[in-house]
Amino acid sequence: MVMQRYLLTYVGVVLTLSPHHFIRAIEVPRDSSIQDELFQPPTITKQSVKNYIVDPRDNINIECEAKGNPFPTFTWTRNGKFFNYGKDPRVTRRSKSGTLSIDFRSGGRPEDYEGEYQCFAQNRLGTAISNKIVLQVSKSPLWPKENLDIQEVHEGAPLILACNPPPGLPPPAIFWMSSSMESIHQDKRVSQGQNGDLYFSNVMQEDALTDYSCNARFAFTHTIQQKNPYTLKVLTKHPHNETSFRNHTDMYSARGVTERHPSFMYPTGTSSSQMVLRGEDLLLECIASGVPTPDIIWHKRGGELPVGRISYENFRKALRIANVSEEDSGEYFCLASNKVGSSRHTVSVRVKAAPYWLDEPENLVLAPGEGGRLICRANGNPKPSIQWLVNGEPIESSLPNPSREVKGDTVMFRDAQIGSSAVYQCNASNEHGYLLANAFVSVLDVSPRILAPRNQLMKVIQNNRTLLDCPFFGSPIPTTRWFKNGQGNTLHGGNYKMHENGTLEIIMARREDQGTYTCVATNILGKAEIQVRLEVKDPTRITTGPTDTVPKKGSTIHLSCRIKYDSTLKLTVTWLKDDSILYIGNRMKKDEDGLTIYGVSEKDQGYYTCVASTELDRDTARAHLTVLAVSASPVNRMTTFPKARPERPRDLELTDLAERSVRLTWIPGDDNNSPITDYIVEFEEDKLQPGVWHNHSRYPGSVNSAVLRLAPYVNYQFRVIAVNEVGSSYPSLPSERYQTNGARPEINPTGVQGAGTSKNNMVISWTPLNATQAYGPRLKYIVKWRRRDTRESWSNVTVSGDVNKYTVTQTPTYVPYEIKVQAENEFGRAPEPDVVIGYSGEDLPSSPRYFKIRQPNLETITLEWEHPEHPNGILIGYTLRYQAFNGSKTGRTILESFSPNQTKFLIQRTDPVSRYRCDLRGRTQIGEGEPAKGESPSHLNEAYAKNQGDIATQGWFIGLMCAIALLVLILLIVCFIKRSRGGKYPVRENKDVPLDPDDQKVDNGSFDYSDEDNKPLQGSQTSLDGTIKQQESDDSLVDYGEGGEGQFNEDGSFIGQYTVKKDKEETEGNESSEATSPVNAIYSLA
Repeated sequence: MVMQRYLLTYVGVVLTLSPHHFIRAIEVPRDSSIQDELFQPPTITKQSVKNYIVDPRDNINIECEAKGNPFPTFTWTRNGKFFNYGKDPRVTRRSKSGTLSIDFRSGGRPEDYEGEYQCFAQNRLGTAISNKIVLQVSKSPLWPKENLDIQEVHEGAPLILACNPPPGLPPPAIFWMSSSMESIHQDKRVSQGQNGDLYFSNVMQEDALTDYSCNARFAFTHTIQQKNPYTLKVLTKHPHNETSFRNHTDMYSARGVTERHPSFMYPTGTSSSQMVLRGEDLLLECIASGVPTPDIIWHKRGGELPVGRISYENFRKALRIANVSEEDSGEYFCLASNKVGSSRHTVSVRVKAAPYWLDEPENLVLAPGEGGRLICRANGNPKPSIQWLVNGEPIESSLPNPSREVKGDTVMFRDAQIGSSAVYQCNASNEHGYLLANAFVSVLDVSPRILAPRNQLMKVIQNNRTLLDCPFFGSPIPTTRWFKNGQGNTLHGGNYKMHENGTLEIIMARREDQGTYTCVATNILGKAEIQVRLEVKDPTRITTGPTDTVPKKGSTIHLSCRIKYDSTLKLTVTWLKDDSILYIGNRMKKDEDGLTIYGVSEKDQGYYTCVASTELDRDTARAHLTVLAVSASPVNRMTTFPKARPERPRDLELTDLAERSVRLTWIPGDDNNSPITDYIVEFEEDKLQPGVWHNHSRYPGSVNSAVLRLAPYVNYQFRVIAVNEVGSSYPSLPSERYQTNGARPEINPTGVQGAGTSKNNMVISWTPLNATQAYGPRLKYIVKWRRRDTRESWSNVTVSGDVNKYTVTQTPTYVPYEIKVQAENEFGRAPEPDVVIGYSGEDLPSSPRYFKIRQPNLETITLEWEHPEHPNGILIGYTLRYQAFNGSKTGRTILESFSPNQTKFLIQRTDPVSRYRCDLRGRTQIGEGEPAKGESPSHLNEAYAKNQGDIATQGWFIGLMCAIALLVLILLIVCFIKRSRGGKYPVRENKDVPLDPDDQKVDNGSFDYSDEDNKPLQGSQTSLDGTIKQQESDDSLVDYGEGGEGQFNEDGSFIGQYTVKKDKEETEGNESSEATSPVNAIYSLA
């Protein structure tokens, strides 16, 4: 007989039923000693998605994980060729893994690594391959610049504002805003289509009050690009006057707008076609123009819209059908109608399908000489083609294998031999996609192993069902048998039952079933066995339990609890009061026979439970203790009868059965000398919480009949409890059941909220409806959400009624969302729920802005900042770390925490010399964000520049300034005296002609130069050749004459204009002397 065997994940043997024969599956156990011995071909355990889009700002990780024995080695191909990642310094492979990491911290372009990657995991038994991973880098191209003309349109006419966003990867999300970043209000007249264009079914004059800009949000790069805004000019017959239209019943006719028959703006014409893949959502859209604005209704020709899978979007202009299948093919039509007329557009929907599995091949484990088969069946539209590979190569080009035969979607194996292990791949593909599955064939030759401990002791309670386990492994699959006390007869039949996984079931354990049991597992390679010793014990029983007691306050009572049990087991007795562990205080004593309470009081009143337990079983008994108060008044013979809790009501009957009500009638029990004050009606339903009783209503003790209000779709049964001043009766026996009909829910879940658990998600949670609020079968919740600031279309998902939360992933950090959760059952939906505002997850904040460090004086340092540009959540405060330093010496780091509203802090300096390093960070619930860092300014630079007023008041500074002023004054006086020495000069025709002796007389009050003037001045300098150069007066008239000709008045005074020009031959002889003379330097200041 040919057996199919599959390597599964759990220990044991599984039995499945085939249409032709039984197929037993052999499992390799997880026992480490066996795993280390068994060789196993590679298996891919983790890989990146087929279409892998990465953020260009992040490093790239292409995942490939595999297991096998020996542990596999990994290679990669890129675009069908061997990828030698070892030669690329940016690419590394993780240890014990095939995952590639591409690091761009040291440079490089992510675009250079785009392509098709495939991972190969190989050991000596075969090669497993991953999917072909197409790596693409997310792109957010810039919007082309364009100048948009003013859009002139008549009031009432339709209008389409095209968006035409730049093609991104993945495509961007589109939303419309004004240039002042205000959301464009959308309704059934003005709305955004699925293609991003903005559609006006009819234009009104108020539409020109704003402009319209299309925005594209690229999710991966977190960028938003804005198109140049459109400006509208609405041509109208009547100027807009809100007062004149406010009370008019027809706004369009009041403005002179002609009514228009509906016509379709998108899609155009009367019919169109659309293709969708199986399992995806089908989105049909119809946008119509007309005056008044048309309403849209959706239908399917020849059938109903699928209940539970449809939702309407964009003011019912779009119909979404979730998870489409082939039966959703057909013709759908949208009907646009207003009071003028209606138009219809038909959409022919074709449902195609990428390949999907019918039978995915599974790992096959064979013993030598056995056979089996790998089956690969897939469906799709069009029908997918099947291709087999072995170890990553087409099976047609592999080495011949006489024990293998390929028949379409099946590979048959006969007489498998050791060494023929390999990994087979099945590729099912059509024009819409492909599926790739790895399944290895491993030929094992293993003698039987029993995986349970040897010489087990098992204790069971008499008359209980008992299972003796014997987990085993071997190849070929071993056969198992059980024996008792070494006898040769196999145990099967009667009180024994054998299971395929080796377990022996004893249907009812008896005293005579005690003994030693042996499990033997056998195959052609040998056998293995274990022994289990079975002991049958007597059950634990409470023979005398506590009874209801009504003692007087202050008396002593005894609650009995006598127990019969197996003496070879350890007995534990526990007392409970009102289902909680009872504290045994000084007034209580626990003994073998029960519990004694001395001096009972009102606080001792309640239910007492005795729990007797052993390691194998337990038994309980319960009683109620009612404490009577002692009356100090004289005893009346009419009141000498003891009071007690009432007897329970009986004979419950349901009458007047209605859709939402029923009459419950009962017969009261004895009041036990204390009048019944109340009746409590409880109910139980058997769908969501079977066996749990809930309070329904409460009625006066004078009635024994009540009309009960009921909820839809609940299978009720009722019971009644009587109450008097002593306590409550036992509940009555339940009434018969009454099932109400279903209806749509009338309320939605409460407690709806949205909060993130990480920076890129939002968990929407709610309080589910209970059994009496569901109102019908197949309760579900429609969860909807959308960004509040973008007013984008609602996203939605439908979850089952037992779910109370849903996680929205890939959300921006800490943005508000509008959330709705609506209940739905088989009969319809609850009313439209209220919108709740939730927030996606928080992240670390960016650094505080405009961080400034100032030093107004030598005693303090002032820090100032503003809130982070991107708080990424609720800012809960700031953390400041600062440290003094002076050269290489540093002080201790001081930590300060501030409130979120504080934006200034003053540091008191410990000395006037040290500077300070500061590190300021904002905090959210996630933690501290990016730092703003800085150092206090240098004392010489900042202190001097900012403390001029302080320095000016110092004594040393005042003295220095006075000395400088005095020195300047002295220099000015010297200069004035030297200039005054010029006086009046005698006139000469030529400075080279010596003066006559007569001319040297002082006849007009002037003085002349003597021969002493030709002597060197005391401050003259010696030239390099040893001669003395004459130091001439700076006031020489010739020096200031023009061309040697001076102009004088009659007494010889110089009246010409001073100039620095001299003759060339005069200046050559005096240059070096004038340049170095200190007297000249002083004169030059005058």
